Amino acid sequence: MDPALWTEITAWLDANALTAAGALAAVVLAAAVAVVRRRRGPAAAGPIAERIADAVVPSADIPTAELPAETPREPEVAPAEPAPVVRLRDRLRRTSDALVGGLGKLLGSVDDKLLESLEEQLLHADLGVRTATELLERVRREGRGKDASAVREILRDAIAEKLRRVESGKGLALDGKPHVVLVLGVNGSGKTTTIGKLAARHVAAGRTVLLGAADTFRAAAIEQLQVWGERSGCDVIAGKQGGDPSAVAFDTVKAALARGADVAIIDTAGRLQTKKPLMEELAKLARVIGRDVAGAPHETLLVLDANTGQNALSQAKLFTEVAPVTGLVLTKLDGTARGGVIVGLADEFGIPVRFVGVGEGVEDLRDFAADEFVEALFAG
Repeated sequence: MDPALWTEITAWLDANALTAAGALAAVVLAAAVAVVRRRRGPAAAGPIAERIADAVVPSADIPTAELPAETPREPEVAPAEPAPVVRLRDRLRRTSDALVGGLGKLLGSVDDKLLESLEEQLLHADLGVRTATELLERVRREGRGKDASAVREILRDAIAEKLRRVESGKGLALDGKPHVVLVLGVNGSGKTTTIGKLAARHVAAGRTVLLGAADTFRAAAIEQLQVWGERSGCDVIAGKQGGDPSAVAFDTVKAALARGADVAIIDTAGRLQTKKPLMEELAKLARVIGRDVAGAPHETLLVLDANTGQNALSQAKLFTEVAPVTGLVLTKLDGTARGGVIVGLADEFGIPVRFVGVGEGVEDLRDFAADEFVEALFAG
């Protein structure tokens, strides 16, 4: 290495305080000198090496620069993907296929032969005899002589008219504090699950909810409601199995008043029994609930399983004869081809359809919207 260059490096080290960067440079230079020594002998390095070695070891009176501690980096986490919104038409695919799917197979103009085929299809769609007959008559009246493709639009308009009449548009609106909801339905209809989902929706809307386990006869009803209470963050008022349902309803309303709860939802026994005992039991529940809260129950919801098809019509007939049902909830529409019964229910009873269940998630208990529902049925 050129001696003049070594002289210049040494002068620079003497003139500057040793910093962390300078020290690093000095170490590199010292290593280079060591290589030169090994290759050319000690004389090749001369006194310069000694001076660099001295410079590498800082003396007590030369401050050393402290490098800032490296801030540990948190592991990068990819943002969570939002849960995909499942379209209603996908949930209603089986019902759509049963009710609308066969319309494309109708050929020719609207005549007696086509009407006969249509009648068979409508009856198999679980609309009920009365509703199927009305729809068929409308097609006969408005579609005679037209192309078979017109049948689809005639049915679409007719079904939409029937369902619009039972669209409540109420959503989660409250009519009192507490807003008291009495829920009816046979065992297995999805009644308790519907209560849990409805409670969770109210909680998500910022309301406090109390649940009443007045189904004291079914073995696991209380436990099932308590599980839903934990999931949705709601307290559950319960009595002993086999106890008086009215006592549980009374305690639920009292507790809701004392705690300032916004909503109280009361589960009831889902037994199919003779009309008189059922009427007496429900009448007693209504009296007890309304004793301390004017106008309560503000809603009496009947939960029906769409899988039962026309049996849902029979259940609706029984319950509406013994209780003032103010709204319907149709469940399990995503897993059945028999969801056309909702049209028959609308046609025969005219009771507002409050909610439809189209899946297992809380978000799958949806407000019923007639046009959206019809669009999903006829979209395929």
